[in-house]
Amino acid sequence: MPKHIGIVACSAEGAALCYRTICTEAPAVMGRHTHPEVTMHTHSLAGYMECVYRDDWQGVAALMLSSANKLAKTGVEFLICPDNTIHRAFGLVLPRSPLPWLHIVEEVADEAKQRGFCKLAVTGTKYTMEGPVYPEKLSASGIEHVMPNAGERARIDAIIMDELVNGIFTNESRGYFQQVIGRLSREGCDAVVLGCTEIPLLIDDTSSPLPTLDSTRILARAAIRKALT
Repeated sequence: MPKHIGIVACSAEGAALCYRTICTEAPAVMGRHTHPEVTMHTHSLAGYMECVYRDDWQGVAALMLSSANKLAKTGVEFLICPDNTIHRAFGLVLPRSPLPWLHIVEEVADEAKQRGFCKLAVTGTKYTMEGPVYPEKLSASGIEHVMPNAGERARIDAIIMDELVNGIFTNESRGYFQQVIGRLSREGCDAVVLGCTEIPLLIDDTSSPLPTLDSTRILARAAIRKALT
């Protein structure tokens, strides 16, 4: 039997995309209409953001662990979190977790390495772009990275938090991402990380100046593989 997947959700749009990806892509390897059992739990995004805004990563970890413990009681066998920002608390979560996890940034780094990318542009919330998780994980895989500049980071973060997490996707915001990604391509980047799980709903390989590393779908596909091992 496939392993039971638990989703520790944070923002609705990214979590929904991750869930849909598992359910729609698993049949290609499991058979028509077939996917692993999936259970999701999410606290209010407001609870997470209150902790993030005050730099309280212990508080973020407590919310993640609360979801993890609830999911463990349903029979879940491993966990994923389709949210890059709160992976900053991952090191505080693992020692107390009732179940093993996949790490979204490790999965992105593995995908980049397999596809032969050497220098990545990284987009996401300001907490992702200015935090340590992507630099540490990419460096450990021998992959260079470039972050958008301060002004670009502020605008990208505003688009994510004011629009994307609320299901708002505009041509103006898509154009801004294209502009930033295009500039980073001229700095030698050979791919762009869509390092907020809502960004793939705005831009993808058909509209991006660089090949994309879609963190949401990369994590979902890794979960399918793990469920079948």
